[in-house]
Amino acid sequence: MNQRNKPESTLHRHASQNDGCGDAGHGHRHDRIDPCCSATANAAADAALPTPAPAPVGLDRVRYRIDKMDCPTEERLIRNRLEPMPGIARLDFNLLERELTVYHRLHDPQPIAAALEALDMAPSPLEAGAPAAAAAPALSARLKWLLAVSGLAAAGAEALAWISGQDASWPVVTLAAVSILCTGLPTLKKGWIALRNLTLNIYFLMSLAVAGAVIIGRWPEAAMVVFLFALAETIEALSLARARHAIRALTALAPETAEVQVVDGWQEQAVTTVAIGSRIRVRTGARVPLDAVVASGSAALDQAPITGESLPVDKQLGDALYAGSIVTDGVVEATVTATAGDSTLARIAAAIQDAQAQRAPTQRFVDRFAHYYTPAVVALAVLLAALGPLLSGGAWGDWLYQALVLLVIACPCALVVSTPVTVVSGLAAAAGHGILIKGGAYLEGGRLLQAVALDKTGTLTRGTPVLTDAVALSDVPLDNAFLIAASLDQHSSHPVAQALVGGWRARQPDAVALAVEDFGVFNGRGVKGRIGTQQWHLGNHRLVEELGVCSPALEAQLAVLENAGKTAIVLCAASGPVALFAVADTVRPESRAAVTALKALHVMPVMLTGDNPATARAIAGQLGIDDARGNLMPEDKQAAIAELRGRHGTVGMVGDGVNDAPALARADIGFAMGAAGTATALETADVAIMDDDPRKIADFIGLSRRAGAILKQNIGLALGIKIVFLGLALSGHATLWMAVFADMGASLLVVFNGLRLLRHFSWQAATASHI
Repeated sequence: MNQRNKPESTLHRHASQNDGCGDAGHGHRHDRIDPCCSATANAAADAALPTPAPAPVGLDRVRYRIDKMDCPTEERLIRNRLEPMPGIARLDFNLLERELTVYHRLHDPQPIAAALEALDMAPSPLEAGAPAAAAAPALSARLKWLLAVSGLAAAGAEALAWISGQDASWPVVTLAAVSILCTGLPTLKKGWIALRNLTLNIYFLMSLAVAGAVIIGRWPEAAMVVFLFALAETIEALSLARARHAIRALTALAPETAEVQVVDGWQEQAVTTVAIGSRIRVRTGARVPLDAVVASGSAALDQAPITGESLPVDKQLGDALYAGSIVTDGVVEATVTATAGDSTLARIAAAIQDAQAQRAPTQRFVDRFAHYYTPAVVALAVLLAALGPLLSGGAWGDWLYQALVLLVIACPCALVVSTPVTVVSGLAAAAGHGILIKGGAYLEGGRLLQAVALDKTGTLTRGTPVLTDAVALSDVPLDNAFLIAASLDQHSSHPVAQALVGGWRARQPDAVALAVEDFGVFNGRGVKGRIGTQQWHLGNHRLVEELGVCSPALEAQLAVLENAGKTAIVLCAASGPVALFAVADTVRPESRAAVTALKALHVMPVMLTGDNPATARAIAGQLGIDDARGNLMPEDKQAAIAELRGRHGTVGMVGDGVNDAPALARADIGFAMGAAGTATALETADVAIMDDDPRKIADFIGLSRRAGAILKQNIGLALGIKIVFLGLALSGHATLWMAVFADMGASLLVVFNGLRLLRHFSWQAATASHI
């Protein structure tokens, strides 16, 4: 597993500088980070994208599951009722899970429940951290029968009225009444609740339209309106259930029980009762029940549900296991590292739930538009009914009928429902691909990115150096020099030291390290120690200069290594240099493709690193990055982001270390790499890449652009259909049932269009395979 939250200077203890002298403190300068720098950057950042509001501090919170909250219509009704109540601070809605979170200052939340009961919303309190309950089927057998009877009765009423020419004969009225009673009562009840709460929603407008049609004797149309509306609502509920299932499929992966070691063997226990430190066993074909670390055995695991990785990952002693991943081959015993409620999977589920509650910019625009649009069209309908007969003549009933048509058109249902469905589909598609997006604002904002700054260590490179070169500089055999250098460095936990020791063990697997006395560390330069009677030094160019044993020939060799992006280490005896070693951080195999993909999207990649400029240029040259900046401290990275924003506009920052925090905060969108192994990244990043694949940055931008295109299509569809039928209504050519069909048809169109995002990455893969 890659190291996280490390200072970027991990390669600098031995690193020589460009000028051959360097800064003695350079190897540790990134460790001195002001703990307030992230907060300062947040305060200073003039972010172009809206930041989702954090949960209020110092307030009580209560969660409800509301089974009758299916769409934004109910959300608006609840807002209108609860927001004016004293003591209510904020409402967070999760429509797909039918959940409402209320932040309040009340001593007793009972008035909240009473208000929801008065709205006939059937609230059920949820305990903190409780998982979403399984949804009831959207199409029960009883509803199927009621829809069938209502449809047949409405069609019969229309047929009889057409044959007889009478809309109010008793057979027509009887059939129409049967149709209305079968499927119209819930709508009429909700319309009455909306009227009591002075809310203009689709149920109030539909109820008014049905009542008006009955008053003027248009019974067949009243019945057809009720049936079409109920049918469209049912289809819409089934469509939303698909998006709801996509989210639950991502977050309900861990099994409910675990095989836990007890005194006399192994026992199945509920995961909620398993404590940290317990030993569990996972067999082939089973899902890992809890986050854990392998204690014995080895296995291949499918981590796709967590990280989006397409191939199984081999796990051995000390490797991390994530709850929800699947053992494809092997058996492992592991030590539990997190409770069920604090696992990586649980944090992903919580993040997705919070992201659904955040309102995307387009959704806020649509809500503002609907706030003015609906009353304006209702006012137009009233004027049409009142002034039409006076100004243009004609029967009062005909003008009232056209006003009722306008009332149905007045509801912006298609507009309002299109955004949350599209956003949630995008969030679900991204999570399934190993990309956790922390809200609709970032899903929409990704399409605006013009430049992306990438940290080098741990993002474009593996973050773990390996030995690349070993050269003898004297008559001391290289194997002997290797043994001496490894003996010195095995006392250090520094990544460069460990790379040298690892290279020695690979070369001399049976050798035994020598005893070292008088061991010491030169910060930022190297180490020293006595082996037998000989004093040895092992370190960077700066240390060699201090010892006074540097030479033009050695300078030239060091320059070659540095220009290749490697870190040089020199072993020195009292007589001078004995051997030269070099280590390098290896480039991820996906990094070149990641940079190419960003360029294909016309997004400029920029590399920011604390490494020396020579190393930065060498790595950037391998990857095709034109703008690479080295020797950057945390505040330098922050300043670089500010400069990029001034030059390019919207900028993203990709990092995985604590020293990236100021730059991540300054960027419009902050990306955290390898977030599956870092709780902090899951909580603080705007977008978390669950594995270490930098190609997913471009994948996210592509998803964002497609989501933006679909949102524009949905707004165009909804408004276009409204405008067409508004014109037909004003010209007297639209019928009531046609208006209902158009309104609900538009809603279904935008819902189905939004659901296409669920297949974005499978569609992308299929397209790529044909290129």
